[in-house]
Amino acid sequence: MNQRTPTLLYIDDDGALARLVDRGLTRRGYRVVHAASGEEGLEHIRRAGAQGSIDVVALDQYMPGLDGLDTLEQIMAIPGAPPVVFVTASQDSNIAVTALKAGASDYLVKDVTGDFIPLLHVACEGALRQAELQKAREEAEAEIHASRDRYAALAAEREMLLREVNHRVGNSLQIIASLLHLQASSAAQDEVKAALTNAMGRVAAVAQVHRRLYTSQDLKSVVLNQYLDSLLEDLRRSAEGNRMSRLTLKAEPVEIDPDRAVAVGIIVNELVMNAVKYAYPDGAGPIHVELTSQGEDLQLTITDDGVGDNVKADPRSTGMGQRIVAAMASKLDASVERDPAHSGTRIILKFGRVPASPGKTSTAAAG
Repeated sequence: MNQRTPTLLYIDDDGALARLVDRGLTRRGYRVVHAASGEEGLEHIRRAGAQGSIDVVALDQYMPGLDGLDTLEQIMAIPGAPPVVFVTASQDSNIAVTALKAGASDYLVKDVTGDFIPLLHVACEGALRQAELQKAREEAEAEIHASRDRYAALAAEREMLLREVNHRVGNSLQIIASLLHLQASSAAQDEVKAALTNAMGRVAAVAQVHRRLYTSQDLKSVVLNQYLDSLLEDLRRSAEGNRMSRLTLKAEPVEIDPDRAVAVGIIVNELVMNAVKYAYPDGAGPIHVELTSQGEDLQLTITDDGVGDNVKADPRSTGMGQRIVAAMASKLDASVERDPAHSGTRIILKFGRVPASPGKTSTAAAG
């Protein structure tokens, strides 16, 4: 309740009863203002306005001009109106029900001798407590809405910043890949050219993830089939001559987090480039990349119909690709196996959509 003396506006055309209410509630710590009609009471409330100098209203039903119910309706239409205790000499319960439905905080029956004044005091106290609780509730709800708005604004700003960061990182990585491509094109030694080309593919695999993120509505996941399609298109463009003209992709639309997408992309880059370099010594041949769902797990397969195990004896193999695949497989908690029944080379990568539980080991096989 307010620390200051609360003010009761008593609206009743009975002046003698109003004086009794004034004396009775003044002794109980109230300041009482009397209005002899509904119109006068409404004027008091409107003048009080935002100052809140009227804390509670006691309103009689039967008055000349506006009766109590009409006055109550107009009070409820005033923004920030004080609570209203409906007071009448009528025993008609319909009036009470109508008044409460119209917004009155309480209802009591008065008498001409003033015996109802203690009850009026209790009703006013209850109306004030109810009004304070309602005000606190509204303030809390307003703060909740404001907090939600602030959070939404911060989240939108964070998303914009993350999108901008991914855009800048993607552009920077693309510039690095382009520089590596220029260096590879001008390199005189085949070993240097191959090393630079491999490095370019690895950088491009990471750059593609950032490109996917800043052009997507979702910054928390990457659609893996779309990412692999763009990555393989980059590999086709970077290949010399027509050596990857038969590179194909068959992939289901699945989403994973960006870090895991980077690892998958680097593995695909290594295994595809491995097949390009070693599977077909006499020219180009088919290389197939396939992504399928197996319950909560994913299976990625890179297949060629080339020379198969002869890749192990190729003197150009440095083992770098195998170490990179093993490192990325460990990051994914994945298994990497070679299909011994396939006449060429088929590498099968199995990993979860989300990180696996600790303790799972992975194996890798690449040239």
